[in-house]
Amino acid sequence: MKKTHIIGILVIAVAIVIIMSSVGDASTYVSFGEAIERAEDGDMTKVHVVGRLKKDPQGHIVGMNYDPLVDPNYFTFMLVDTNRYEQKVVYFNPKPQDFERSEQVVITGNMQNNVFVADKILLKCPSKYTENEVQANTASL
Repeated sequence: MKKTHIIGILVIAVAIVIIMSSVGDASTYVSFGEAIERAEDGDMTKVHVVGRLKKDPQGHIVGMNYDPLVDPNYFTFMLVDTNRYEQKVVYFNPKPQDFERSEQVVITGNMQNNVFVADKILLKCPSKYTENEVQANTASL
């Protein structure tokens, strides 16, 4: 075989290894109901759940518990998924900055002992500008 053939085969083998390793780390978007079913079946793969924070009529987040003086790496809150199912979420890291201002939350993790244990929290915060501010700024230009 020529050296170019060997190099080509090596490049293809490396590409296959990279693709296979990324497929193994990929997780899917599910609801809490499906995450619970997976946990009951013994499937402990990581999943993504999209939801909104549960808030009371005054706009305060319900079920949020974070006391950095007691344990800075323990944060809990209630999340309502797209099917309106409420679930307690535990995050063993500090509370993300601007968590209270987020509109939507995406969590990655799995169900363990009737709670969702999150490994990652991604926040979708409200836009920086309101529509009135944008119109006032563009009108002055």
